[in-house]
Amino acid sequence: MPDLGFQVAGVQAMKYAVAPQLGFDLRVTNAGPERVHTVALRCQIQIEATRRRYDAADQEGLRDLFGEPHRWGQTLRSLLWTQVGIIVPGFAGQTQVELPVPCTFDFNVAAVKYFNGLQDGEIPLCFQFSGTVFYESASGGLQVAPISWDKEAKFRMPLKPWREMMDLYYPNSAWLCLSRAVFERLHRYKVRTGTPTWEEMLEDLLTRVEEGVPV
Repeated sequence: MPDLGFQVAGVQAMKYAVAPQLGFDLRVTNAGPERVHTVALRCQIQIEATRRRYDAADQEGLRDLFGEPHRWGQTLRSLLWTQVGIIVPGFAGQTQVELPVPCTFDFNVAAVKYFNGLQDGEIPLCFQFSGTVFYESASGGLQVAPISWDKEAKFRMPLKPWREMMDLYYPNSAWLCLSRAVFERLHRYKVRTGTPTWEEMLEDLLTRVEEGVPV
């Protein structure tokens, strides 16, 4: 039966995808003698937030996620980033495939808050694998076996590819999701004040709050 191993060798922004994605270079090896026909692979990616250091700027950027720094002993924890799947083509010995990971810019998502709150450095990730491997038996027949649940790979992802991806798909902009009720209130304010754009309307609101002017 195949004994698969996994290693993440690199990451880059996928420039020509329909939606924002990171592509992780995934090496798959088989320690057994069998030829692998195909692998239906599932992967859960965890952000191991406790496995890196944070300076004062990082702590300020992550207050919305973990609270005040003096409480991080209780609030700092690993975060589930996402779950993805991929079909690995047939190989003997070793192969390398690109594992595409779709990314959102929704600031209601904890992973986005974490990535955006960091200033620089690396993000410790844990890739946890499961799925099914189809392989050729010694007699030439097709066999099926599950991938052991203890298969995982660690990778320290530089923050730079994530920022490059977001700058590519959302240049000089950010995405904000609002409830319909809040949107309608903002829309009425925009119409009432005759503000031509949403950005100018929000700037006007912020200025009024900062200066203590009634809205």
